[in-house]
Amino acid sequence: MSDDSFIREVNEEMRRDQATALWNRFGPIAIGIAVAVVVATAAWVGWRYWTTNQANASGDRFSQALALVADDKPDEALAALESLQADGYGAYPVLARMRAATVLDAKGDKAGAVAAFDAVAADRAIDEPVRQMARLRAGLILVDSGTYAEVSSRVEALTADTNSLRHSAREALGLAAWKEGRSADALTLFDQIAADNLAPRNVRERATLMSELIRGSGDAS
Repeated sequence: MSDDSFIREVNEEMRRDQATALWNRFGPIAIGIAVAVVVATAAWVGWRYWTTNQANASGDRFSQALALVADDKPDEALAALESLQADGYGAYPVLARMRAATVLDAKGDKAGAVAAFDAVAADRAIDEPVRQMARLRAGLILVDSGTYAEVSSRVEALTADTNSLRHSAREALGLAAWKEGRSADALTLFDQIAADNLAPRNVRERATLMSELIRGSGDAS
């Protein structure tokens, strides 16, 4: 055997010994990590599958409730929406609460609708934009069925210049003020809307008409 062959065999034997030692030391850890990765991946895939199915099922139930509303079956729609509130998945329970309040309003149950929107607005587990929308919806109902104070308690905070709902909130508050003979307050609110270039055109047009009506009546002084 040549010196080169002997050296190669020695080197190979040393490498095998080193590899065996490394495997004996780290092999079980490597196997554990591989198993953990496989289990975690399987759990993640299973969770995604479950959540997707739950969301799809809740979405189907919500669509069915909306179909009942469209078919003029409010009582059946309310029952379906209440069921979805109880055991729906994701955002659907909150959507069901908002839609149920709308159905109550359409049925003529103004007090029930306001109470339902107020409950959403008071629920700190719900995202703030949804809670603000619930306050606005309650205030809009109360423009016709409540007092200025009741409307104000719900929408006043939404009239701030930085709030995206300010145009509708000011309109609701302005109408409530005008209804109670507070024409100067109403005019101020309608003028704010009319001067806001970010307000939707239809809202600005209504505000302009209301401003002209109040000024024309001479009640703003």
